[in-house]
Amino acid sequence: MATLSVKPGQRFQLPDWHTNSYLLSTNAQLQRDVSHQIRQEARVLRNETNNQTIWDEHDNRTRLAERIDTVNRWKEMLDKCLTDLDAEIDALTQMKESAEQNLQAKNLPLDVAIECLTLRESRRDIDVVKDPVEDELHKEVEVIEATKKALQQRISQAFEQLCLLQEVRQQLHSDHRGKMETLEIDRGCLSLNLKSPNISLKVDPTRVPDGSTTLQQWDNFSQFNKDRAEAEMKAARELREAIALTIAETNNELEAQRVATEFAFRKRLREMEKVYSELKWQEKNTLEEIAELQEDIRHLEEDLRRKFLSLKLSHTRLEARTYRPNVELCRDQAQYGLTDEVHQLEATIAALKQKLAQAQDALDALYKHLARLQADIACKANSMLLDTKCVDTRRKLTVPAEKFVPEVDTFTRTTNRTLSPLKSCQLELA
Repeated sequence: MATLSVKPGQRFQLPDWHTNSYLLSTNAQLQRDVSHQIRQEARVLRNETNNQTIWDEHDNRTRLAERIDTVNRWKEMLDKCLTDLDAEIDALTQMKESAEQNLQAKNLPLDVAIECLTLRESRRDIDVVKDPVEDELHKEVEVIEATKKALQQRISQAFEQLCLLQEVRQQLHSDHRGKMETLEIDRGCLSLNLKSPNISLKVDPTRVPDGSTTLQQWDNFSQFNKDRAEAEMKAARELREAIALTIAETNNELEAQRVATEFAFRKRLREMEKVYSELKWQEKNTLEEIAELQEDIRHLEEDLRRKFLSLKLSHTRLEARTYRPNVELCRDQAQYGLTDEVHQLEATIAALKQKLAQAQDALDALYKHLARLQADIACKANSMLLDTKCVDTRRKLTVPAEKFVPEVDTFTRTTNRTLSPLKSCQLELA
């Protein structure tokens, strides 16, 4: 029995067959169209390439010119920034020098305050007292040390800021120098043309050199340098204002403390002058009392001498009457009177001796107290002289050095001007 043989493989449908025929016809038409288009393009290629080359060269010249303008604008901005930065560096340097001068000027008041404290250590005895003057002097030393510390801190900040400004200036200068070199190269490129003698083919001119940056990176770099410079200049301006404020505040604090210290000196001197006058008055009265007491002692001694003479007379009379004979040795009124007189004289002499001893004791006490008065007067005179020397020394703070003439000699402690009688007495006692 016969069988139907079937060819192996895929069998297509009739629509597939029609589609295939249609695609072949369509592709043939398309290929012909493409070929026609290529032929048309080939005909105009020469003209188009010539035009393209001309326009590319024109566009690149335009781009170079625009790039030169952009770089030049940045160069001008960096020029201005460098000018402002140099001015700020000079201003901050001057302010730093002013702070250093103010710091140096604080050595004089510190030396004066220490000299005053040293001078007042020469006070003696009870006058070695912790008074308001000493408190103000110690406070003045503390204020000066605090002002010096504040100024030194500002000077250190100014030095650090100057270092930052110099660093920024170096970066700006490097960027500015790069812009100048770039302008020179790009302007040279812009000046080239087809007839330039120095044009030639180069090896791989389209390569990307190492270290190349994008346009955004290039712009960000210059912008960062400019922004940092402006930020540092702003910080420098604020620091200059802070330094000026610190200088003014420290000068005001020091001046206020100087006024307070000198007021304490004047008040203390008036107080000591008052005490000194009182002691001198007490000394005068004590000397007068000693003179009167010495006169009274001389009178007592004279009276005592006369009483001894009267006693001798009475003793002699009584002794003589003991030699009356026999019954004449009578205790008559005269005998009783002489006896009473002797008793009375002996009592008087005893009273005078007692009073004379009391007077001598009082005189000794007066002399001892006078010595204490005079010693205290000498101490007060010495203290007043020392404080006067301190006040004179403090004139250095208000009188220019070239015009300063001490009113009290440092070594001999003698005055270079006419003193009041009270001050002259102080110097005599000193």
